[in-house]
Amino acid sequence: MVSEPGSRRAAAPRVAIATCAEIPLLEPDDQLVLAPLAARGVTAEPVVWDDPAVDWTGYDLVVLRSTWDYSWQRDKFLDWARSVPTLANPAAVVAWNTDKSYLAELATAGIPIIPTTFVAPGDEWTAPDGGGEYVIKPSVSSGSRDTGRYGPGDAVQAADHVRRLQAAGRLVLIQPYLGAVDAYGETALLFFADPATGRLVYSHAIRKGPLLTGPHVDGVDELYKAEDITTRTPTAAELAVGEAVVATLPDGLVYARVDLIPDADGNPHLIELELTEPSVFLEHDPAAADRLAAAIAARLTHGA
Repeated sequence: MVSEPGSRRAAAPRVAIATCAEIPLLEPDDQLVLAPLAARGVTAEPVVWDDPAVDWTGYDLVVLRSTWDYSWQRDKFLDWARSVPTLANPAAVVAWNTDKSYLAELATAGIPIIPTTFVAPGDEWTAPDGGGEYVIKPSVSSGSRDTGRYGPGDAVQAADHVRRLQAAGRLVLIQPYLGAVDAYGETALLFFADPATGRLVYSHAIRKGPLLTGPHVDGVDELYKAEDITTRTPTAAELAVGEAVVATLPDGLVYARVDLIPDADGNPHLIELELTEPSVFLEHDPAAADRLAAAIAARLTHGA
């Protein structure tokens, strides 16, 4: 760290790791970045995003992590994000990424997404008569909240789920349930900013086992569903799709997560792009925490 003229030593940069009230000290996985930040002379601490006592101007950088309660108070969350002087990832990106209607934009840009039907409030929707399983979810959600898996015999429950979401003024997504997720699982590719260039580069990957077991039951959502996570070496095709997704993104991001599921022919399709508060699974790669710390420290140097 370089001292300012006339001072013995410059003050250590302060970084807030933004979390939610349910996890005030961060998840154990997110805590892993604190030590490598300290080793770089950065003072980092968990801070609850909607704590009214916090002075966000007192931090050199605010890094979004486990703000997992945003989805049921998104307007408040976006107002807060816009008020933070130095936020990573930036507030404009957060506003875009917290509504899954971004999938339509990425499809237009040539990214292979899971085929998605968007049902707005007031739209008519009828459950399919036959065929395979499908997933119903709101466009604004996290941790698989308000999401259900349906089959040919679940038409009444599926229609009720859609109507509940519509009645709450929410855009609904209908997607086929790809059977490969049961055996192969999802692949999550993690990208962190390269300290030298600032560009997102591949860090590591994990496999996520199936989460959805049946129709959504209203009123029993947890903050997030427990996940079956293991380390994964991605295929060349998965990496290619991940790189293509990252190439569509603006500069200035510290991290990104690209979640993929293969279709029946094994071709990876994007199910979700997470730029706001994704789990980054640091414990599944021994160098991942250091890479994320390097990305954060570099953003302090180059500006948020």
